[in-house]
This record gives sequence, structure tokens and C-alpha cells, in this order.
Amino acid sequence: MHKYTIEEICEKFGIIGDSMEMREVLHVVRQVAPSDITVLITGESGVGKEVIAKAIHALSNRSDKPMISVNCGAIPEGIIESELFGHEKGSFTSASEQRKGYFELADNGTIFLDEIGELPQQTQVKFLRVLENGEFMRVGSGTPKRVDVRIIAATNKDIEEEVRAKQFRADLYYRLRSVNILIPPLRERRDDILPLVKKFSDEFVRTSKMGFGGFSPNAIDAFIEYDWPGNIRELRNVVESLIVLEPGREIQAEDVRRFLSKMHRPGVHRDFERNQYLPVHLNKSSEQAERELIYRALLEMRKDILELKDFLMNRHREPQRVHLLPPSMYADRDRDVENEIIEELPSIEEMEKSLINEALRRSGGRRREAAKVLQISERTLYRKIKEYGL
Repeated sequence: MHKYTIEEICEKFGIIGDSMEMREVLHVVRQVAPSDITVLITGESGVGKEVIAKAIHALSNRSDKPMISVNCGAIPEGIIESELFGHEKGSFTSASEQRKGYFELADNGTIFLDEIGELPQQTQVKFLRVLENGEFMRVGSGTPKRVDVRIIAATNKDIEEEVRAKQFRADLYYRLRSVNILIPPLRERRDDILPLVKKFSDEFVRTSKMGFGGFSPNAIDAFIEYDWPGNIRELRNVVESLIVLEPGREIQAEDVRRFLSKMHRPGVHRDFERNQYLPVHLNKSSEQAERELIYRALLEMRKDILELKDFLMNRHREPQRVHLLPPSMYADRDRDVENEIIEELPSIEEMEKSLINEALRRSGGRRREAAKVLQISERTLYRKIKEYGL
């Protein structure tokens, strides 16, 4: 098998590895990929754990077989065993036919279990059995089945802390971490920020065909100074948003800082020692942060709708002021129109429901894709679908 250089791996998988920290990660990837050893990838949300998992699979001897990606945090606890291990017909109310689980579908290939820290403890026991001897049982079956699967797991949790809190089985953790690849956050590999900005801006301009005047040197400095709590995912979103908001002109540092400040205004404090414009997240769960992002986007939409309706109302109002009514009646009529318009505005919940419906429609009902479009986790999407009865 061809032993790829780190440069070839970066080019093949679109990985930015200019920093020493990422080169060390890719060196480990290069070493472990040809074996069947279990790998645990750890790191904050948005650092690119799935990209590294895909690289390991593609560089392995199983590259011609499927890699099945499973987000453990997005599957409701009641059905996760059925999703992972499959079920027999009639094993529960809605089991109208026999179904293979993800492990069977990944046979002879690789299974990537993202957010492994979200696995329920009962499921952890069954997963440990697969790790140790390749055996599992479908839900509703008493007959063991065997699979030959390479396992790669990932988490943004501190699993050692979860073990101490008895939320994660110690024996499973020690079995999982045969090799632990820790992907450092973006703030610890600032040498990667400039090439990432270039990569994301080039890709977005090419696909969107938007005018773009580039980023000034001081704008690049602003990117490099910021701590990026959302890591690469946040960086991509900011780059793309700035190109849309500032079409055709060179983007300056104040544009970057103003956008970041506006984006993180609710629930953040400022790091004045480094730069008064650079916000830092308070300690919040990823679900809370995602919910705030959705609400912020919806509030912006609501504000835009208000402004648009106000504009249309003014256009409708002005030509009528030709002495057809006494002046006192104009004020009454205007108040009535404004009240009518405000009453017609959709609520935040209605707009959120509409956004989720549209994302599901565009993705053909595929929830994973819909979650990516909405830039929220699958777990949050499942919860919202249940909440709104979609």
C-alpha cells in the first residue's frame, strides 16, 4: 500500500496542516491508518474530527469497503440499539420487517461513531461486546451475529471526567482508547487560520459566484487574534457571511470585529486584555449555543420583515395623502395599519418551524443533511421535530 506523505494527505482530503500541531496529528493518522486498531478522536466541537476519521478509513486496507458514520448524540435513546445493531420483525410495535443495523452495514469496512460520549450506559455494555469479540445481537433476537468492523469513535467530551462521574464505563473507555488522537482547537494552531480563510473564501466564491474584494492584512490579523470557540466550523461560517454581507469590496479588520461582536452579543463577555472587540463565549452547552444562534437568526429575520412591511406601508400610505381625509384621521388610520401588520407577523416559534420544514424539504427528509443546512446538531433537530410534531 502506498505510504502517503503528510503533504499528500492534506491535498487528498482537503486538510489544512501548516501548523506543527496538525502535522503531529497527521503523522499519527499516517501511522495508524493501515492497521485495524481502534481509534478515539477527541477535540472540541468543530475541529474536524470526522474529516480525520474519513482520512484514516481512506488510507486503510478497508478503503474499498463502506465507512458508516453515526452520530450517537442525534439518535433518541429508545431506538439507538435498533439503529446500531438492527432488529427482528415484530421485536417492537413498529418493527414491521427485519432490519440491519449500522454495524452489519459496515461489515468489512469502518464504522465511525461520533459523539460516543452520548451512548446510554445500557448500550455501552453491548458496544463493549462488539469491541471485544465482534459479536452482537439484533433487538428481539437471541442469536449472536459476528461482524468484522474497524471502529473509530469521536467525542468533544472529557471522557475521563465522564468515567469519574460514572456516566461512561471505564472498561469501555480503556478499550476504546487504544490510540487517542487529540485534535487541538484552532486557537492553539493559529498558523492554520490564514490558509483556512483562503481555502474557505476561494471555495465559497467559486461555488456562489459572488464578487469578492479579498481580506485586507489587518482583517487577517483580526482573524488570527480571535479565539474561535466554534473552531473551524465557526471560521467557515464567518468567512462566508462576510463575503455575502460585503460583496465586491475589500474586507477590513473593523468589518470582521463588528461581525463577530454582533454575532456573539447575547450571553458573552469581552476579553479586553487582547482586544475589546473580540468576544469570548461563556460556559454553555453546545445545545444552548445552537439554540441561541437559531433564535438570533430568527430575530434578525423578524426585524427584516418588520422593516420591509414598514417600507411597503409607507409606499402605500404616501400617495393617499392628497386631502382625501382630515389630518386627524390619517394618524388613526396609520395606527390601525401598523397594528394590523404587527399582528400578522409570525412568532419566533412559527418561523423556526418554517425553517425546519424548509430544510427537511430541501434535504428530501434526510435529517442529517437538514441539520447541516440549519447549522445545528442532529440531536437538537430531533428534539425540535418532536416538539413541533413535524
